Amino acid sequence: MLYGVIKALLSGLLVGLVSETARRNAALGALFASLPLISVLGMIWLWRDTRDADLLADHAQATFWYVLPSLPMFLVIPALLRRGVGFWPALLAGCAVTVVLYGVTVAVAARVGVRL
Repeated sequence: MLYGVIKALLSGLLVGLVSETARRNAALGALFASLPLISVLGMIWLWRDTRDADLLADHAQATFWYVLPSLPMFLVIPALLRRGVGFWPALLAGCAVTVVLYGVTVAVAARVGVRL
């Protein structure tokens, strides 16, 4: 139980660090947000919990493929915000685009033999 609390607190601390940094310096906050800190932490926790190299390799590879369809969200949201769309609708649209692209990625990956 304590281990789970420690993982949650450390992960939450990183998210808080990113948001506080972004309030002071948007570019530096974006740099921190772009670092795969959560992915790295997830791999550390997975390795500590399982010591399973194959599972970790599968996880890292799948993470790569899932990052790709999430990237357009970071273009859709600012484009909508700059056109006067409110934050929540812009965020929802960016997330919706990502969900659709996740589905496309899973379908294409399966067709070309990539296991996700």
